[in-house]
Amino acid sequence: MKRSILIFVGFLALNFIALGLGVFLMNGGPTSSWYADLQKAPWTPPGWVFGVAWSSIMICFAAYMSHLFIVKPEKKILLLYAIQWCLNVFWNFLFFNQHFVEIAFFELLALTFVITYFLFRFFSVTRYYTLLILPYFLWLLIASSLNGYILTSN
Repeated sequence: MKRSILIFVGFLALNFIALGLGVFLMNGGPTSSWYADLQKAPWTPPGWVFGVAWSSIMICFAAYMSHLFIVKPEKKILLLYAIQWCLNVFWNFLFFNQHFVEIAFFELLALTFVITYFLFRFFSVTRYYTLLILPYFLWLLIASSLNGYILTSN
């Protein structure tokens, strides 16, 4: 029991470190004049939704990852997690800080691919826990559509 809690807390801490680094690398992010001047998708949610969504997603993802790693403690899973972590963090830098909208879009597609891989590859192991990664997957589809809209409209 203690081991599973420690693993969950570890993934949770890593997820929130990723969120914190992402915010740090944004360079003002959504409050910057660059972002304010962009043509954004009509379905772009209000700013507060992003914080709530990402916080909720990272809690669910920590629970998913801790379960997956407990039932299948393989280095491959940690490597995939690390790739996901880096892609998640650096999208903020590419998009908001450097304004590399196109590169950020393809980076986001790569992140979506990694999460899709988790979703389907480990379903036989995670079963109902797969529901915990589904919000991440759906949010990435929304984020990709928002990034794609900015890419094609500006």
